[in-house]
Formats: sequence, C-alpha cells, structure tokens
Amino acid sequence: MSFGQSVAVTKIELLKYKRSSQVATMVQKILDDKRKVLLKNIEEMIDEAMRARGGIWEPLQDIYSSVNESYLVLGTHAVDSAAGSTPAVMEVDVSVRRIVDVKVPALKVTERDTGTAPYGFADTSASMDRATSQIKELLPRICKAAEYENSIFSLAKALEKTQKLLNALENVIIPQYEQRIKFIVSVLEEREREEFAKLKKVKAAMERRK
Repeated sequence: MSFGQSVAVTKIELLKYKRSSQVATMVQKILDDKRKVLLKNIEEMIDEAMRARGGIWEPLQDIYSSVNESYLVLGTHAVDSAAGSTPAVMEVDVSVRRIVDVKVPALKVTERDTGTAPYGFADTSASMDRATSQIKELLPRICKAAEYENSIFSLAKALEKTQKLLNALENVIIPQYEQRIKFIVSVLEEREREEFAKLKKVKAAMERRK
C-alpha cells in the first residue's frame, strides 16, 4: 500500500490498520531472529575461516619453493610438459547446504584411485615430487577456506538485505501504521464526543417541551 494516500477515518479502516500493524510486528520479530542467527553464523565462520587460512600460507610457500626449484633443475619445458600430461587425480565435488534460508556451498575433495603414479618419476625431480605431494595434502584445506569465505559473503548479503527490511519496518512502516491508528482513533473519539453532545442537546430540548 502507499503511505502517501489519505486516511479514510472509519472503523473498518481502523481494523485494517491494526491488523496490518500486528502482521508487520510479527514480521519484524521473525526478521530480527533471522538477523541474530545470521550474525552468529557469520561470526563462527569468520573464526573458522581465519583458522583455515592461517594454516595454508606456510605450506603454500613451501610448495612455491618446490615448484621454483623444479623449474631450475628440470627446465621450464620439462615441468610444463609433465604438468600438461599428468591426469587429474583430485576431484572437488560442490554441493549446496542451507543456513537459515541462505544457500551456501559445501566442497568435498576426493582423490582418484589411479593405482599408479600420475607421471614417471624418471622424468621429474625430488622437488616436483615433493610439490605434488604437498599440493595433494593442502588442497582440501584450501577448499575448506574457500568454502568458509564464500559462505561468509553469501550470509553477509542476506544479513544486509534483512537489516534493510528491518530498518524499513522499524523506522517507516510500523511508525506510520501507528500514526494512522492514532489519528483514526482520535478522530473517531472526537466524533463520538460531538455526537454525544448533540444527543444531550436534543434530549434537553425535548425535556423542555414537555
């Protein structure tokens, strides 16, 4: 409804505004509960994300050092050739779960059972083997950190939207309902007083004629 419309001062309109105000108050309570749950989950995920990220930087530096050493020992062509011909042995499955009514990703890393090494050890170096092993070990933790950060982003967007709706209800919609209810009640009471005064005058006039 548009709050720019004029108010019809009737008991039916008063009842409509009272019902609308009650519904708006109920929605406000639901949204406030949702806001609290979202905040709690965001805070928990921030802690988890910080722990997850804190545990990957040092291993990533080791992997970078190992890869760099491989390039120095084997040469760019040999490393790139081994990387290009190596079949994927790690898979990332993406599913969706819900927090409140927000969809967030869930990542699961699995290793394929190829039964053999992904490349020939004679064509590589110890540094490349070490980097491969480190990446396989670290990938699940990287994905978990990414899962938390993506979830935080999605929950933060939902929190922003929820807060905007709450602000609209608390600062605009509910106050305007209350103002209109107060105005209609005031006008109706004034009309009742006027009608009562008129009835008293009529009654007094009739008594004088007796």
